[in-house]
Amino acid sequence: MTSNIGWELYRSFLGVLREGSLSGAARALGITQPTVGRHVATLETALGVVLFTRSQVGLMPTEVALALQGHAEAMESTAASLERAATSQGEGEGGKIRGVVRISASEVIGVEVLPPIVARLREVHPALKVELVLTNRVQDLLRREADIAVRMVRPKQEQLVARRVGQIELGFHARKDYLARHGTPRKLEDLAAHAVIGYDQPSAFVRHAGKALPGYGRDAFSLRTDSDLAQLALIRAGAGIGICQAGLARRDTALVRLMPRAFSMKLETWITMHEDLRNSPRCRVAFDALVDGLQAYIDPPVQGTKGKIGRARTQASE
Repeated sequence: MTSNIGWELYRSFLGVLREGSLSGAARALGITQPTVGRHVATLETALGVVLFTRSQVGLMPTEVALALQGHAEAMESTAASLERAATSQGEGEGGKIRGVVRISASEVIGVEVLPPIVARLREVHPALKVELVLTNRVQDLLRREADIAVRMVRPKQEQLVARRVGQIELGFHARKDYLARHGTPRKLEDLAAHAVIGYDQPSAFVRHAGKALPGYGRDAFSLRTDSDLAQLALIRAGAGIGICQAGLARRDTALVRLMPRAFSMKLETWITMHEDLRNSPRCRVAFDALVDGLQAYIDPPVQGTKGKIGRARTQASE
C-alpha cells in the first residue's frame, strides 16, 4: 500500500461512488472524465484493491469501496472545514465586509423572495459577493455545497447553526377571472370539477401533502409539472387552481385564496449554516439579513406602524 495518497484521488472516488459513473462524477466535480478515471485507477493501485466493477447500469462499488466511504467522507468534511477557516480570514478588515457567500434555497424562495433581501444586503456591503444556488434538493452544508441554506425542515446535523424564522403557509389559489368563468369551489370535493394544477412525479413534499388531502393525486390534475415555478406561473396565468405560498398570493390582487379552513399547510422555515462559519463576518451579515428578510415576508409588519423587526442574531437551534 502506497502512503501519502493525495486527497484529490479520494475526492474522485467519492464522486464516482455518488454518481455511479465516471462522466457523472466529472460533471459533479468540474473536471474531465479521463482525470476521474485516472484518479480512481491510481487510488486502486495505491491501495492494492478493486473499488468498482462495471455493469450494465454503470460502475458498481465493491465491498471495499463501501467500507472506505465513511472514511473518505470524513476527509471531505475536514477539507471543507479547512477551506471555511481559510476563507474567513481578512473578511472584515478595515471595517468592510468582503468575500463570497453561497446561499442555497428552493426555486420559489430564490426567485420570488430572496432578490430584494440580497439587494439590500449588497447595498449595505457592496464588497460582498453573493452566489445563489436555486434547487429543491437539500444542499449539503457539511461538504460546503453552500455556506448558508434556507430549508423547509429543521436540520438534524449537530455541526449546523440553525435559526427558525417562522412558518410559510400554503393554500389553494386561483385568479379571479378563472373563478368568474368556472365558478368558485366551496369545499374540497368541488375541485373535481375544476382544472387543478399539480405535480407530475411524486416527491417527499407531495407525499406529505397527500396526508392532508386524501385523493389529491396525479390523476386529479389537469395540468402537471414538477416545477414549483411553473405551477406558480400557471396559477398566475389563470389556467386553474393550485397550491402556492399565501405570502406570494397576497402580493397579487388578482389571486384569490380558496377554502382556507379546509386546507392550509405550514412549512417550518430555517436558516442554517455550518458552525465553523459562525465567526465569519461575510456569513454572519448574510445570515442575519436572511433571517430579517424572511421574517418580514412570513409576518409582514402592519402598515402604519413604526415598529421594526429586531435583528435576529446568529444562534444555535431553538
